[in-house]
Amino acid sequence: MAAFQPFVLEQWMSIFEQKVDYNLSESGAHPISVRDLLSEVPGGVDSLLDTELGYPHVEGIPALRQRIAALYNGATAENVLVTVGAAEANYITVHTFIEPGDEIVVMVPNYMQVWGIAKNRGAAVKEFHLREDRDWAPDLDELESLVTPQTKMIAVCNPNNPTGHILSEQEMDAIVAIASRVEAWLLADEVYSGAERATDVQTPSFFGRYDKVVAMGSLSKAYGLPGLRIGWVMAPKDQIRGLWRRHEYVTISASKLAMGLAAVALSPDVHPRLMARTRGYIRAGYPVLEEWMASHGDTFSLTPPGAAAIAFVKYHLDIGSAEFTDRLCKEKSVLIVPGAHFGVEQHVRISYGLPHDYLLPALDRIHELVVELQGGAE
Repeated sequence: MAAFQPFVLEQWMSIFEQKVDYNLSESGAHPISVRDLLSEVPGGVDSLLDTELGYPHVEGIPALRQRIAALYNGATAENVLVTVGAAEANYITVHTFIEPGDEIVVMVPNYMQVWGIAKNRGAAVKEFHLREDRDWAPDLDELESLVTPQTKMIAVCNPNNPTGHILSEQEMDAIVAIASRVEAWLLADEVYSGAERATDVQTPSFFGRYDKVVAMGSLSKAYGLPGLRIGWVMAPKDQIRGLWRRHEYVTISASKLAMGLAAVALSPDVHPRLMARTRGYIRAGYPVLEEWMASHGDTFSLTPPGAAAIAFVKYHLDIGSAEFTDRLCKEKSVLIVPGAHFGVEQHVRISYGLPHDYLLPALDRIHELVVELQGGAE
């Protein structure tokens, strides 16, 4: 049996994120409070307090499933399974569709959960790359060359974590065509849809473009609600049952309280307010990061992210990303993510979708370490 592959990104964050003064490792916008979420919902607080804490619908409460389905063209509640975050959605999907020895092709860089789950499942994992010299566009020729009749699944992340790249319609169509050529399943992690930086047009889903798409969503990133731990799987109706059976083994169900709040978040009156709030944080924070990088001359460079509250920053310092972020954590009490956790060196992932009074002092501390590494003085 192969050695267990730990999820190094989440391991890093879970050890340190509650211990540092400044956490710039999170990939979503600044979280909203329950008070603010319910502030414009008539009777919202009373409804929350009147919730009976029994077992909920295991597949997700009906109101929530209906509101999730409304986000996708041609979907109904029967296409939806509510999970404990997109993390569970990814886990049960790989275990439903991939057997030991099966072949899966994974986009890299990426949130490496699917990659690690597949490794631990005993799958043969291949990687196709986003190319930095093409502004992080996917190498479709490489994908075409890697996919074989034995390929059971292609896994993508759109908008991408960590680069923020949004696939064009042409890129999406090409990926679908490659998957359909061998009748492979397409796993699409779409948790950053809605967190667009430069447009109010939401990133389209892969769901509905091909009959073998499994799409993941979550309230953690574009909605600022990571503490609810609510995600979902969108899949063909005849595949939801198999996912549901594995869901019962892993978590049984998401929290009844969390699902009630999630249904509020996706209601017609609240959903647009949360989208605007997230984009507001992203669009206010990005110029702060840009100005900070520019103040360091040629030390940092960046392909501007199309979406997400994170930047995948390239640095020009003589130090590996793991050592750089470790020193930053231990010496300056600031947490960012090393590029090594995404398979890309000389990069770090920095969150910027945060209030300025939190973001600016954190960047000041990163500056202190950069100056020390360059052998200079303030």
